[in-house]
Amino acid sequence: MSEIVTFSGKVAPKSDTELEAKDVAQFLMMVGQRVRNARQKKGMSRRVLAEKSGISQRYLAQLETGQGNISIGLLLRVAQALELGIEWLVSPDDPWHSDTARAMFLFQRANQKQRHVVLQALQPSKPSERKANRIALIGLRGAGKSTLGARLAPLLNTPFLELNHEIEQSSGMPVNEVIALYGQEGYRLLEHQAIERIVATHDALVLAVAGGIAAQADTFNYLLDHYHTVWLHAAPEDHMNRVRAQGDERPMAGNPNAMKELRRILASREEQYDRADAQVDTTNATEDQSLSELRNTIRANGFIQD
Repeated sequence: MSEIVTFSGKVAPKSDTELEAKDVAQFLMMVGQRVRNARQKKGMSRRVLAEKSGISQRYLAQLETGQGNISIGLLLRVAQALELGIEWLVSPDDPWHSDTARAMFLFQRANQKQRHVVLQALQPSKPSERKANRIALIGLRGAGKSTLGARLAPLLNTPFLELNHEIEQSSGMPVNEVIALYGQEGYRLLEHQAIERIVATHDALVLAVAGGIAAQADTFNYLLDHYHTVWLHAAPEDHMNRVRAQGDERPMAGNPNAMKELRRILASREEQYDRADAQVDTTNATEDQSLSELRNTIRANGFIQD
């Protein structure tokens, strides 16, 4: 696979959008073989599959021979007609001969306690060893991550870092310029690199993380695995008022539905934020009260010895 140069000057593999034509052809051939194998294993003729999926036999024939560049929507209909999840047709591992696929099947049907046992067994080291004394404060803007993090770190005798500042240091430009030049994808790449770099250079610190990280599965999972995470949250009104108190009127400027949008974002990210190791509610609390509760939470959970 050829390479490209990232914003930091490092060499990285090409993105998925730059796949060579032969890679696409191989993928289409694999999907076609999966469809044909699934149909044959179920004793289903192509005519029956066409009737159940609503896709013509001619098109199915092209698909099964790797000649049809089928859309996601149509492929989903084929999968449903075969009574399979669409991942069975596109996964790199052959689901009929793969331990990985079987493990995923069983994991999806396991309860929360069983899943926890499996994840602990598969981790290469104990959580306490992976996370060391690193603490990451997560949550939406206005929860108090930067303010409380800057005050907490000296009490724990650890450095305090803001992830966005680390991104600016590595890219040589403000975050808004990174996004303007390279888009959200470029920003997320630098974000992930920064989190990994901090793990390599710090065994103990307090890190304030931007709220959008919860929407990036790989980066957020890495954060949860290598940092003791604390979700700082508050009522939507507190989030908004604190941002405005900092002199930033952008959340409300020209947007009469700003509060409604904030509630929507909170609701959409709550499930991910709730995966944190601990949480602290800063609603209607003074800065000192929130700091005291945060420090007590860290002590009670044994995240760090101060």
